[in-house]
Amino acid sequence: MADYIAKTPCDGLLPQTIGSLTLTETAVDRMTSFMPWKGREKTASKALKAACGVAFPGPNETSASGDVQAIWTGRGQCFILGVELPDGLSAEGALTDQSDAWAVMSLRGDAAVDVLARLCPVDLRDAAFKPGDTVRTEMQHMMVSVTRMDDGFQIMVMRSFAKTAVHDLTETMKAIAARA
Repeated sequence: MADYIAKTPCDGLLPQTIGSLTLTETAVDRMTSFMPWKGREKTASKALKAACGVAFPGPNETSASGDVQAIWTGRGQCFILGVELPDGLSAEGALTDQSDAWAVMSLRGDAAVDVLARLCPVDLRDAAFKPGDTVRTEMQHMMVSVTRMDDGFQIMVMRSFAKTAVHDLTETMKAIAARA
């Protein structure tokens, strides 16, 4: 019988520090996609808030309480990170375990916005993108979720693109560091 070794999506790739920029993998034990049933959006948000302390986020928003985070991921859907959702919540919407399907990274440093400006076609500068704001966008040829944190950005990419995402981010970090 084979012995399997659990590895994170960015195992052996991160952390990377280049100049004043740092790219690290964020460990996420639980990630669940939540999509409220049609017509039940308000009751689903209340049930989510009662179950884990976060409301269903509006478009391009996040909702957080302690280690639990709800990230808008598209019309009528969000990802809940950091908590196992109770089975009773399935009465309010579709739940799908995404725990092993995504790589979650944090990009920090004064020039983090400059790195993402070279890779993503959206305005992530402070004036347009505040802490707690989130967007589904393209990074090079990959679809990603980018969320502004107080001290940088959280980047989520499908697990199968983790190596490519780390490569694109670190190469751009090198180019930004070279400018300094």
